Amino acid sequence: MSDENAATNREAVNPRNGDGGADAVVLTGAEIVCECLLHEGVDIVFGYPGGAILPTYDALTKYPQLHHVLTRHEQGASHMADGYARATGKVGVAMATSGPGATNLVTGIATAMMDSSPIVCITGQVPTGAIGSDAFQETDVTGITLPITKHNYLVTSIDELPEVMREAFHIARTGRPGPVLVDIPKDVQIQEAEFVYPTEPIQLAGYSPPKTARARQVAAALELIRDSKRPIILAGHGISMAGANRELAQLAEKAQIPIALTLLGKGAISEHHPLCLGMMGMHGGAEVNHAIQQADLLIALGMRFDDRVTGNLATYARDSRKIHVDIDPSEINKNVTVDVGIVGDLGEVLRQLLDRVERRPNEAWFDRIAEWRADSELREIVRPAEAPQHPAVPEGKLLGAQVIRDLFEFTAGGAITVTDVGQHQMWEAQYYQHERPHSLITSGGLGTMGFGLPAAIGAKMSRPDQEVWAIVGDGGFQMTMMELATAVQERVNVHIAIINNGFLGMVRQWQEFFYEERYNQTPMVNPDFCKLAEAYGIPTVRVTERGQIEEAVNASRAQTAGPTLIDFVVEKEEIVFPMVPAGADLDDMIRRPTPAEFEQQRRGRAVAAKAPEPQTPESTPPESKPSESEEPAAAAALGSRFGV
Repeated sequence: MSDENAATNREAVNPRNGDGGADAVVLTGAEIVCECLLHEGVDIVFGYPGGAILPTYDALTKYPQLHHVLTRHEQGASHMADGYARATGKVGVAMATSGPGATNLVTGIATAMMDSSPIVCITGQVPTGAIGSDAFQETDVTGITLPITKHNYLVTSIDELPEVMREAFHIARTGRPGPVLVDIPKDVQIQEAEFVYPTEPIQLAGYSPPKTARARQVAAALELIRDSKRPIILAGHGISMAGANRELAQLAEKAQIPIALTLLGKGAISEHHPLCLGMMGMHGGAEVNHAIQQADLLIALGMRFDDRVTGNLATYARDSRKIHVDIDPSEINKNVTVDVGIVGDLGEVLRQLLDRVERRPNEAWFDRIAEWRADSELREIVRPAEAPQHPAVPEGKLLGAQVIRDLFEFTAGGAITVTDVGQHQMWEAQYYQHERPHSLITSGGLGTMGFGLPAAIGAKMSRPDQEVWAIVGDGGFQMTMMELATAVQERVNVHIAIINNGFLGMVRQWQEFFYEERYNQTPMVNPDFCKLAEAYGIPTVRVTERGQIEEAVNASRAQTAGPTLIDFVVEKEEIVFPMVPAGADLDDMIRRPTPAEFEQQRRGRAVAAKAPEPQTPESTPPESKPSESEEPAAAAALGSRFGV
């Protein structure tokens, strides 16, 4: 929205002229909020009305340029704003009333904070005179959100409102992006004041995000790169947020350095690029984790060395030197001590390095990585349907990993995928190879179940030209499935793929590995997801065999208006391999066996099964043993552990 168009809108809707000059108009606080949203380029607001925010909702009727999306829960509004922001890089906006409306935003705000997503949340508050009196629906939302916002405001005067709104958007989108909350009491929304949108440069004490690196830091980094023989780049979310994707590829190509990706770093470079190794970390590629542990130089770009990518910090890449580039100075030396820490804009810093970095062939290093990769390929369970299958694949069963790989094939890798959290999220990261930035949207830091569906709605509404798939588990989907109504009401063409295994799958996997298969509170009784979709008028189909996937995906893609839903009924006890146990060394992974290892294990189990069971006085008499239906499926779980 240009300033000229916004001014035209103000004149048409609010003809009350003030004494502050030709451009000044008299507006209510609620109207000032709407005017500021237009000046900041906002076109969609996600929210849910209530008493303390009603003046602003009433003002929205005068601003048709602001399309409001009525969610079915305020958490959905914050996730939709987040999905909108991640898909476009623009600031997403969520709105809610005071008290429970504001607190329902909290999970979405924390999700955005952990993943550096720029959103602005606007909440109503009880009138200023009632603050602190425990009035109806009063909650100190600025106090609650202080640790999970980049900044927040309680606006107690209408005169502060224009500058606060402008600052909120500036803070949300600059430096390391993040959420900002603006809490506006009801009386401030009703008050009137002269309004002229501020145009002076924003100057905030103590807030000046750096741009370029110091010359000595660049020189020190270049020296480490020149002296290394086994370097590796660790590319995080910051690459795409900074728009530094081209510079990343140029640096890797010029210096011949392989690239490992964090979960949120997927899309920083095409995963088909010859220098891209794939994802690192707890469920990353074994070859990637081995390369990190054996490297003599880590070049960390826009990532934060969180526990899911480092494993045991005491043994993490201990023979390597380390360079860390990030826009946020608090991340340098926070988790991992580095040799060169550079605070600055990634694009600018990479351009400084590119000017002077030297090409250094690393054939021996790439040969070693190729050996690790060949071993990983032997263990691969997802293969073309016509190819010989890994013996661990259970006959007649559909695997979640197969669903994701086939979805990648049948969408030609061109979709924006938005995931929930759990096993399906990790299979997406392993089997859907992303070519471009902002094409994987997922909750990485907070791990928010329920994120997938609402975030996919927000992403699709921000990028209506793009194909968007919500890939969700049956557990997380049920946390926010009420937003199906929002997708129907707004006719959002988002394709929903439920990976339905009847378990809280990732929790069950941990119970299998570390809690002796005590599946406490992880089996789930689910609704019929197809009938649920039909109740909303959503086209739907159920898939139980791999041969049905292509037809189902193509039918879903053929629907161009409104949502679609596919219920993929998959193997219940499938496992995400490899896995680094919590606290273990990064290269100490639980891995799927090779076909030869699997056959050897199967023969060993068969021999053990034929051995006569020793009889002891303590043995349970046959007549008192539990029935087959009561007996836990330990044998099946054991086979799953070493196979699927």
